[in-house]
Amino acid sequence: MSDMTQSPEVETSVQPRKTTKRGGGDPASRGRTTIADGVVEKIAGMAARDVLGVHAMGSGLSRTFGAARDRLPGGSKSVTRGVKAEVGEVQTALDLEIVVDYGVSIADVAKAVRENVVAAVERMTGLEVVEVNIAVSDVKLPDEEDEEPEPRIQ
Repeated sequence: MSDMTQSPEVETSVQPRKTTKRGGGDPASRGRTTIADGVVEKIAGMAARDVLGVHAMGSGLSRTFGAARDRLPGGSKSVTRGVKAEVGEVQTALDLEIVVDYGVSIADVAKAVRENVVAAVERMTGLEVVEVNIAVSDVKLPDEEDEEPEPRIQ
């Protein structure tokens, strides 16, 4: 007779690997996000232009140079014309220069621009807007010709 030794059956179960968090904390808090001044300026410029009664942005001189630059091949309209932003880590301050249409209440337009700019910048960047200074540099009269004429070729 041969001696066959049977080993007792051992039941092995696979234990799931414990997942360990590396780096600790919420993934959203790992690292830092910085937002360039130009980003805030673009957002503010678009938001200001959306307000009824805002004819243009910037001073007469900057609009004239901008119109010439826009006509150059590869040139595009500057959304940031008339907007200056100072961006910190959690706050931003903005200076806007606008031209309003004749007949509108400047106070109402300025209030609407301020509200629209604050809402857009805070929603899109998460920065707190501490101030929006608005300088009205001109009023567009109904019979005045635009400084940025329509191109002759379309």
